[in-house]
Amino acid sequence: MGYLLVGTFILFLLIGIPIAFVIGIVALMGIVSIEYIPEMSVPMRMMNGLNSFVLLAVPLFILAANLMNSGKISEKLIEFALAIVGSIKGGLAQANVLVSMMFAGVSGASQADTAGVGKVLIPSMKRNGYDNETAVGITAASSTVGVIIPPSIPMIIFAGLSNASVGALFLAGIVPGVLVALAMMIFVYIIAKKKDFQSYERVEVKEFFRRMIHALPALITPIIIVGGITTGFFTATESAAVASLYTFLISMFYYKTLKMKHMPKILFDTMALSSLSLFALAAASALGELMSYYQLSMLAQEFFADHVDARWVFILITIAFFLFIGTFMDAIPAMILFVPVILPAALEFGIDPVHLGLIVVMTLAVGLITPPYGLCLLLAAKIGNLPIERSFRAVIPYMIIVLAVLTFVAFFPDVAMYIPEMLNPDLF
Repeated sequence: MGYLLVGTFILFLLIGIPIAFVIGIVALMGIVSIEYIPEMSVPMRMMNGLNSFVLLAVPLFILAANLMNSGKISEKLIEFALAIVGSIKGGLAQANVLVSMMFAGVSGASQADTAGVGKVLIPSMKRNGYDNETAVGITAASSTVGVIIPPSIPMIIFAGLSNASVGALFLAGIVPGVLVALAMMIFVYIIAKKKDFQSYERVEVKEFFRRMIHALPALITPIIIVGGITTGFFTATESAAVASLYTFLISMFYYKTLKMKHMPKILFDTMALSSLSLFALAAASALGELMSYYQLSMLAQEFFADHVDARWVFILITIAFFLFIGTFMDAIPAMILFVPVILPAALEFGIDPVHLGLIVVMTLAVGLITPPYGLCLLLAAKIGNLPIERSFRAVIPYMIIVLAVLTFVAFFPDVAMYIPEMLNPDLF
C-alpha cells in the first residue's frame, strides 16, 4: 500500500493537482485503507493541525505585508534604499536587494516582497535600461531573504514543530540573511560594471535624512518585533498582531496612504493567501497521522544510524532532500511532513534544533525560485512578462549564492549562533 500511495502522490503532482489537495487525497486514501484508523481521524487531524496559537502568526504577518503594500510603505523603503546605494554602479538593482532586507523585517513572507517591490522596481529597472532577465532575476532572488531575516513565518512553524525558541531562530537568521544580501549586491555590482548599468547621483545630506526620517517608522518595525520576542515581552503570535496593528497605524495616520475603503480588499487578499498555506498545513497534519502509522520517523532514524556515521554527511543529505522537496512543495507543508521525521536523527548527531531550523528554512527558501513550484519566481516572471525558462536562468547565479551561504552556515554554525548566544543565552 505504501508504494501505491507514493505512486499516487507523484502522479497527482505530475498532472498538476495543487500540492495541498494531493497531500489531503493521499492522506485520505491511506487512512481509509487501514481498518484500525477511523476515517473521521482525517478531518480531526486537519482541525488539530490548525489548533495552535502560534499559527495565528501566519495570517497576521501576511496581513502586515498586505498593509505595507497597500499603504505604499514599500515605495518609501525603495526611496530610502536608493538614497543609500543608488550612487553605486547598478544602483537600482542594489536598492532592490536592500529594500528586500528592509521589507523582510516586517512581513516574514517572501511572496509579499516579490509582489510589492516587484510591481514598482521591475518596470522601473526596465525603463532605466536593465534587461528583463536582470530585473526579474534580482527581484525574485532577493525576496528569498524574506524568510531568512526575522521575522519569518517558516521559522515560526519550525519552532512549533521542534519546540525550538522562536527568538533564537529569529536572531540566528540575521547574519545569514545579511550575508546573502551582501553577496547578491557584490554580484550585482560585477554585472552592472560588465553591462554598464547606470547609477544615480549621490543625494545631498539634507535629502538623505529627509528620506530616512520618512522611512523610519517602517524601519523600526523589526526592532519592535524581534526585540519584543527575545526579551519575552510578547510571543511570536503577539508580535505578528503588533506588526499588523503598527503597520495599519503608520499607513493610516503617518503616511496617510491607506484608506478604510482599502481594508475589505486587503482582508480578502490576506484570507485568500493565508488559506492556501493553512489548508496545506492541515492536509499535511492528516498525512502526518499516516506517516506515524508507518513509523517513518523511526525508519529514518534507523537508516541514519545504519548508513550515516558523520554529522556532515547527515547535513548534506538534509540539504539535498529539502532542495528536492522545495521544488514542488511550499515550505510549511514540507516542514510539517518531514521535520518530525529528521529531527530525532538530527538530535542524535548533536545538531541544535535552532541550527537545524536555519538549515531547513534556508534550503526551502531556494525552492521559492526553482520551478515548477517557485512562487517568487512565478510572480516576478509574471510582473516582468518573461517566460519562466528565461526567468529561471536569470536566478541561477543568485541561487548559487544562497546555497554557498547555506553551506557556510551549515558547517560553521557559530557564525549564525553567535548573536542569539550573545544577546540571550537563556533561549537555548
